[in-house]
Amino acid sequence: MNWERLQRQIEFTVEIDKIKNIVRYTRKIADPDNYENDAEHSWHLAVMALFLKEHANEEVNITRVLKMVLIHDLVEIDAGDTFAYDYEGMKDKKEREEKAAQRIFSILPDDQHDEFTKLWREFEERETPEAKFATALDRLQPLIHNYFTDGQAWLDHEISADQVIERNEHIRCGSEKLWEYAESIIEDSVEKGYLKSQSPECE
Repeated sequence: MNWERLQRQIEFTVEIDKIKNIVRYTRKIADPDNYENDAEHSWHLAVMALFLKEHANEEVNITRVLKMVLIHDLVEIDAGDTFAYDYEGMKDKKEREEKAAQRIFSILPDDQHDEFTKLWREFEERETPEAKFATALDRLQPLIHNYFTDGQAWLDHEISADQVIERNEHIRCGSEKLWEYAESIIEDSVEKGYLKSQSPECE
């Protein structure tokens, strides 16, 4: 038995428990007065991947998708959750998360460090069918939360439909069907007053 290998894996297990403390800006559907954490978000994505796989634009390796959605936010243990519409915070997000990935994944044995780092970067680059679909789920899930909590998070920050569309249009790269659904709830959210209407065109 490789005791050192197991020790590093257990150390990683203990370290990633911290993700439960990273609170997101998305309210819980079942408890709108409270916000979900990263662990809850990642779990939700993993389950969604299992039953929404049929809507992916291309055939995907579901195991790779599951791995990506379960580890993609581990970097936020160090980097924190950056609000999707915090344009100032987005400026150094990539740098902060890259540094976090290097520290957190280095806890693992070398082979698993390499695997997790590659999967995380694959997700971030959104070039493979699996990464595109995983990203589609990652963008759709908060939309669903915001819609089914009467747009509270959007209203808190005075978010417009334009901002939501710009942020989430990558969904179509992973699933045209899911993007069609997303567009429908964005439109309905404007009608219900959850989102500010799109910016008027210049006359």
